[in-house]
Amino acid sequence: MTENVHPDFPQNPAPGFLLASQRTESTFEEIPVIDFTDARSSDASKRRALAELILHASVNVGFFYLKNHGMSEKRITGALEAGKAFFALDTSTKMELDIGKSSNFKGYTALLQENVNPAGLGDLHEGFDIGWEPELPSDEDAHTARRITDAAMSGANVWPSNFPGFKEAVLAYYHDAVRLGKLLFPLFALALGLQEDFFDDKITRPAAIMRLLHYPPQPRHVNVEGRQIGIGEHTDYECFTLLWQDPVGGLQVRNAAGKWIDAVHIPGTLVVNLGDQFARWTNDVFKSTPHRAINRSGEERYSIPVFFGTDYDVPLEPISTCVSPENPAKYEVITAGAYVKSRLDATYANHAN
Repeated sequence: MTENVHPDFPQNPAPGFLLASQRTESTFEEIPVIDFTDARSSDASKRRALAELILHASVNVGFFYLKNHGMSEKRITGALEAGKAFFALDTSTKMELDIGKSSNFKGYTALLQENVNPAGLGDLHEGFDIGWEPELPSDEDAHTARRITDAAMSGANVWPSNFPGFKEAVLAYYHDAVRLGKLLFPLFALALGLQEDFFDDKITRPAAIMRLLHYPPQPRHVNVEGRQIGIGEHTDYECFTLLWQDPVGGLQVRNAAGKWIDAVHIPGTLVVNLGDQFARWTNDVFKSTPHRAINRSGEERYSIPVFFGTDYDVPLEPISTCVSPENPAKYEVITAGAYVKSRLDATYANHAN
């Protein structure tokens, strides 16, 4: 048996195996809701059943809702309120943390400063980005070692001064999300026919980037197919994203027929969507599905995505269960950090390198 391949799956199953056994209708009309309760179960059969649900969603949709995820509602509220207070600051104060001053894409993004769709004219949102930072001061030695190792994306976070409670609230949410993300990786491994610990040595310093996002209301008369919306059509760069969104709505997911499906707010859930790193690793067995956000509600919209990649020095080599002589690897091997940096460089075309 091939090393790290799960014994319940055929040896070296190629995409043909996974797709033939799982794919049903790629022109999905709704996004599945998955109960995450059994992720923490000691019963391997329950974890495997959960992994099967994740496999189906990952192959056919690339998006799913996660309920009973275990994240603290208090910490969610704390991060949301911290974000609202930050975005309410005057522009000059926020621009002191301009992401353009950062070598590692951390800090504040102003309205229209980001442009994820090359055909767009800038995205109608503002954001605040952080990367990994220790939750406790006692972890600082490991934090310093991490910054040295991470090369292309290395560097510290930037924080607003004289803004008590902001950093603490944001980091509390961030580390809750990181713990949840680490519970998902073994399930993705099982879904791919691998041992649960396949990703363990690849996420010793999980490259999780968190964003606080604020979408001002977009005028209702603006054509949604126009070139300036909340965030243009794009795919995410990392393995997967954990997204909290408020009830205002606006997130849309594009199916294979080109139809935009609303990813409506479901109380008590997070949205999970797969990104380009997983698509590259799985030879497109897992879908990195295009999506966008359009805020035509007349209200302020807030969301908090956390983008989960591997350690930045991990090469994105095709997983053995996803390639075969009939289905050779589609992508050139690149390290996770180099890939993310290349995508961010393109997004912030005017970024000061």
